[in-house]
Amino acid sequence: MSSMQNSPRNEQSGQSADQDRPPEQPEREGAAEAAGPDPEEVERLRARVEELEDLWRRALADLDNLRKRMTRELEAQRRAQRAEVTAAWLPVVDDLERALEHAEADPASILEGVRSVRDRAVATLRDLGYPRRDDVGAPFDPARHSAVGVRTDTDVPPGTVVEVHQPGYGDDENQLRPALVSVSARAGD
Repeated sequence: MSSMQNSPRNEQSGQSADQDRPPEQPEREGAAEAAGPDPEEVERLRARVEELEDLWRRALADLDNLRKRMTRELEAQRRAQRAEVTAAWLPVVDDLERALEHAEADPASILEGVRSVRDRAVATLRDLGYPRRDDVGAPFDPARHSAVGVRTDTDVPPGTVVEVHQPGYGDDENQLRPALVSVSARAGD
């Protein structure tokens, strides 16, 4: 018999003497770790960290510049829109000026001038996207109407707008204000 077969450890575990020894490679790695990290690798990683930090700082600066530019552009758009809407109302003011000039010469022309100004104002609202609605005879719609009165009327179905006290402006998507209306009801309701 060989000496390996006589060894009590080998008989119990069934392993050879070579298998009892740990592999040499892990011992070398452990020795390298104990000696410290590779200076070249550390320097490479340090340079990469600096590069990423620089990219991060630049991205933050770009974001800050974008925010400032967007704020400036938004304010410029607001000013342009205000100017556009204001310019749309200038003809209405001009009509008022003309009506006042002719009022002294012909007091009856005041009524004609006021109608002209109203028509121009309604046209301006329409052009800005808020048309005047004619709601008499339309079914009452709480999204478009505010009921301020109820009338008994047998000629129209209940819930129908029978009088507009103050017109509404806008369409179904963009309503400037609802119309103030009176609504029909049956007698006894």
